[in-house]
Amino acid sequence: MAYTVLARRYRSTSFDEIVGQEAIARTLKAAIEQDRVAHAYLFCGTRGVGKTSMARIFAKALNGADKHPEIAKAIMSGQDTDVIEIDAASNTGVDHARDLIANANYRPMRGPYKIYIIDEVHMLSQAAFNALLKTMEEPPEHVKFILCTTEAHKVPATIQSRCQRFDFRNISASRIAEHLAAVLKEEKLEAEPELLHEIARLGNGSMRDALSLLDRVIAAGEKKLTLALLEDLLGLPDRRLMGELIDAIADADLSRVLSAGDELLGRGSGADLFLESLTERLRDLMVLSACGPQTELVELVGKAREEEAARAGRFDPAALVHMIAICDAVQRMLRTSASPRALIEATLVRLALSERFADAAGLVAGSGGGGKKR
Repeated sequence: MAYTVLARRYRSTSFDEIVGQEAIARTLKAAIEQDRVAHAYLFCGTRGVGKTSMARIFAKALNGADKHPEIAKAIMSGQDTDVIEIDAASNTGVDHARDLIANANYRPMRGPYKIYIIDEVHMLSQAAFNALLKTMEEPPEHVKFILCTTEAHKVPATIQSRCQRFDFRNISASRIAEHLAAVLKEEKLEAEPELLHEIARLGNGSMRDALSLLDRVIAAGEKKLTLALLEDLLGLPDRRLMGELIDAIADADLSRVLSAGDELLGRGSGADLFLESLTERLRDLMVLSACGPQTELVELVGKAREEEAARAGRFDPAALVHMIAICDAVQRMLRTSASPRALIEATLVRLALSERFADAAGLVAGSGGGGKKR
């Protein structure tokens, strides 16, 4: 049998299984129980946060399909006759919208409602939006619309005003890591906690992206999944080496700073990825320095958290803010730089000497102020 990716196999199939959007799930469930279901909904949010899954689960509950496994399976796979899924990205034209409207007048075959799930609805043409609006203004009683979009600002206000809008938040890294651990338990695989938290962080709020990354790591065929394996697969800077680089910056040891930077870049880390990883590490140190080692604002566990908390103690929060600003500015400069390597090395030296630069700036400011006459 063909392999089914984790993102599809472990997709939520009920309101209770939803991860990270529980408030929306409760609201939609209550709307059905209280018979207060609107005729149109707009689900907004970035990719992989559960919009389409929620739309299918909502449609399944609306049509009472839980009592009919075959119908429930067809809805969850997007193949039911009464729950029609349309990808607006590939069906943008007015003709398709008119067909949709014409078919909306026919009653559903098996359930109480004919439900239209329109994915990436913002991709519809203006003419198609106008045709859709005509039906949404006075829809048949048996028709419900669920519109999904990653770019809500592109959906006309006339459409939005006829929908109940729900904004799906990015899923926190801790919730994603918990779900990944549950998936690995089902798959009977072992993994380092640090690996799961790094994948969750790289998922950037998207459960689907995180599961896709986990799929890639599992495909390597190792008995135990490790952070080092992920770093090799994605070309990420080695975490231990990055720690040594930050220690060298704290010591203002220019030779060690440049050697650690050279080794990290020599392992295949591109300049952009190198600076991005360094900025993320400095951000964690800033938060630990400002909020203490137990803060939940940093997605670190076990030994990694202990090491970073100790490292944070070597820096002042203000210095870390300054370093992050430098990295951000240089990352933008890299896009047009003819010598990215030299720019990176100059940045590392500047970070290591940041306290001296700050002292020099203070002296200049102080002497300038003293020379002013009143």
